[in-house]
Amino acid sequence: MADYKHTINLPKTDFPMKADLAQREPEMVRAWQERRTYAKLRELARGRPRFVLHDGPPYANGAIHIGHAVNKILKDIVVKSRSLDGFDSPYIPGWDCHGLPIEHQVEKQHGRPGQKLDAQAFRAACRAYAREQVELQRADFKRLGVLGDWDRPYLTMSPRYEAQQLRAFGRIIRNGHLYKGVKPVYWCIDCRSALAEAEVEYEEKVSPAIDVAFRVTDRADLAARIAVSAATLGAVPVDVVIWTTTPWTLPANQAVALRAEFRYVLVRAEKDGVPRALIVAAELLEACRARLGLSELSVLAQFEGRALEGLKLAHPFQERQVPIVLGEHVTLDAGTGAVHTAPGHGQEDFAVGQRYGLPVTNPVGPDGVFLPDTPLVAGLKIDAANAVIIEALAKAGRLLHHEPYSHSYPHCWRHKTPVIFRATPQWFISMERAGLRANTLRDIRTVEWTPAWGEQRITGMIESRPDWCISRQRTWGVPIPLLVHRQTGERHPRTDELIEAAAARVEEGGIEAWFALAPSELLGADAQHYEKVTDVMDVWADSGMSFECVGTERPEVAAPVDLYLEGSDQHRGWFHSALLMSEALYERAPYRGVLTHGFTVDEKGRKMSKSLGNVVAPQKVMNSLGADVLRLWVAATDYANEMSVSDEILRRMADSYRRMRNTLRFLLGNLHGFDPKRHALPAGELLALDRWMLIRTHALQAELLEAYRRYSFHLIYQKVHNFCSVELGGLYLDVIKDRMYTTRATGPARRSAQTVMFHIAECMVRWLAPILSFTTEEVWRYLPGERAESVFHETWHAPPHPPADAIDWAALLKLRGAVTRELEGLRDTGAIGAPLDARVEVYCLPEELPRYAALGDELRFLLITSEAHVHEAASAPEGAVAAYGAGEGGVWIKVQPSTDAKCVRCWHRRPDVGSDARHPRLCARCVSNVEGPGELRKFA
Repeated sequence: MADYKHTINLPKTDFPMKADLAQREPEMVRAWQERRTYAKLRELARGRPRFVLHDGPPYANGAIHIGHAVNKILKDIVVKSRSLDGFDSPYIPGWDCHGLPIEHQVEKQHGRPGQKLDAQAFRAACRAYAREQVELQRADFKRLGVLGDWDRPYLTMSPRYEAQQLRAFGRIIRNGHLYKGVKPVYWCIDCRSALAEAEVEYEEKVSPAIDVAFRVTDRADLAARIAVSAATLGAVPVDVVIWTTTPWTLPANQAVALRAEFRYVLVRAEKDGVPRALIVAAELLEACRARLGLSELSVLAQFEGRALEGLKLAHPFQERQVPIVLGEHVTLDAGTGAVHTAPGHGQEDFAVGQRYGLPVTNPVGPDGVFLPDTPLVAGLKIDAANAVIIEALAKAGRLLHHEPYSHSYPHCWRHKTPVIFRATPQWFISMERAGLRANTLRDIRTVEWTPAWGEQRITGMIESRPDWCISRQRTWGVPIPLLVHRQTGERHPRTDELIEAAAARVEEGGIEAWFALAPSELLGADAQHYEKVTDVMDVWADSGMSFECVGTERPEVAAPVDLYLEGSDQHRGWFHSALLMSEALYERAPYRGVLTHGFTVDEKGRKMSKSLGNVVAPQKVMNSLGADVLRLWVAATDYANEMSVSDEILRRMADSYRRMRNTLRFLLGNLHGFDPKRHALPAGELLALDRWMLIRTHALQAELLEAYRRYSFHLIYQKVHNFCSVELGGLYLDVIKDRMYTTRATGPARRSAQTVMFHIAECMVRWLAPILSFTTEEVWRYLPGERAESVFHETWHAPPHPPADAIDWAALLKLRGAVTRELEGLRDTGAIGAPLDARVEVYCLPEELPRYAALGDELRFLLITSEAHVHEAASAPEGAVAAYGAGEGGVWIKVQPSTDAKCVRCWHRRPDVGSDARHPRLCARCVSNVEGPGELRKFA
């Protein structure tokens, strides 16, 4: 009995079925390094149009987490897709190496500067720590499959970067943006430094909320202002009531603020049996009555807040008077409508104080302790001072109410402790002096924001933000390179020249060169009149100037760049600081586009937390499922919203990965023995189904390229996964198996399918390369034909354009779906074992006959049945079922088991099985394929 197994063209490939990503990926990372894959790409791309994504530098502090992985993978997808799109798209990774996060880690081991280490040794420890963290993070980023110039990243602590930052700072000064002032700024007692807005986060805090009586000192003046008689006022002292949650700021009080247009009332009432005369906002009277426990209440007068402007009040526990002022910041949301005003402890207080010329007093030291000359609370920490002040108010009869109050309050994002507002001499970048705010708001509109709501978000922030306090009282940072007069505080008249001299020294010796510098080295005898500024720049200035510092040294990524891509919190962080720096330097945005992604949460929408046990560590995923599965999850998730991740979600993603890998493996297996140069058929000679599949591939490629260009990566995942599952696995590859396995290996029918599979594989390996970087690089080595060393050295594949034909594939595929449903019914009843055990009769209206009979006898190959015939509807027998409604063409089908013998080679049931005595178990076409000229196919 003849064995025909050797005549079947089964798939054959060495491409492994099992991915083993955790083992193979590290080998590929090493191979990319050894082969200089990124460097060669730069050489190949030289001269192309340029697309630059500028890397936002993560802090060189701690192991990377899932948020880092999301960010770096998204960037890598963008850069690789732009390279495939024909751009020169360099990627220079960077790290933020100065600032509090690094100082904080070094302090854990060595204490604050001056405790175990002097300032110079502390900076050396910070530099060493940052360098160590860069190495740890770099290894993980490379392990994620991110291609970039890892041997030459930018570090904000490199001397050349630091020097260029000083030069840029000098230009900002020349452009008129810098000034020194005493203003209240966010101050962290633990950091002992000012904080940027981006370094502050809001958390719930319980504070002592108190109502305090500020006594009117001139009752006659009050009576005249509100048009009441002395008799109406009576003998009871009149108090303006304020409400505050920061009793410790009362020593710095300089005024009480009302709103000009608000209505206020003077009321007489009893509190704890004592008569009182109180002034509060009319709209808040009932709330005040309930909170203060007032009884026997009567209204003596109503008036607008503007009537009391300038009225003098007695400070509740200091021997001095303060005025009533008017301010737009006064609201009726809570309290009394009268606001205790301490210009040294609040931005709005400061602003109204400037208008009225109020003193700016700050009795609190950098450690949160009151200065020695502060009455009542000298030497106390602010929390301890609260209790002392409340007790003093109670003794003086000025405390009307006291209760704990839970509210949202600013905290230091690093120490997680409440911050204070504290007026100190600081250096500021003005939002108004040289038109910085107006220019920035103008240029925001020229940027493409993805998602679009980013424009409105950053616009609101720029509109409302105060001047930028750029100075910090820290040790590890880029210095503010100024020499100021000891008496006047004015900058030296040769500041431009001196900054350049400082930059030259820093370029040689790093920031340490500035701190070691004696003013006499630059000024000579003039040094006795000047002192060196010891503040450092806000670390957001470091990263904010990265476009300038990196672009100056590496012109291939000079600003304005095409894209900044970071998390959505960076509208108040890096996007914000870089925008202001670029506007201050050049009056333009540093970027043409900004893309933001959401934060990672678990499958229940909860934040990642060790206490909840829901943290997904990228290192663990890479070492189990592989980086490509993590990359696929990133691409598949709509980053515009929160990004849900969990072990279960990643396991499901691994299933999707396997579907794509198996599809690629099937294509490779069926391309065994195929040489595209010698065997590929011209598009016009392809079978009709193959031409249709090539047209579908063209259409899908157009959709995918548009999705890449619009950064809609989740659509790419959906479309490619659907293509693998439905159009390839569920249709095309299923249909052509018969042709691939049973026709002659070198015949045109098989070569036609191989030609299309080759072009599909060439397209797919590129479509997925930005996402499944390791897997596609692996596939690349197994594809037939001459090719570049790496898939990343290529651009999108350009498959041939086949001529269109008149076949209505949509109608035929709809018919195929109807037949498949009938076949499943027969299989469920046991009438057939497989679709090839059946035959199909199709009945349609006469005018539809050409549509459904277009494939002739080859319709059976599309339906994967042993026989299929098309007839006019008039001949439809009983038992034929409607495939569609009459309004959709009027098609009926009858699917029934075949009674013909089964060919042992192709498994089709045909009446001609055994018609050749030499091959009694084969059908006629298999005989031709085994030892004859081979069957001819035109359609499927």
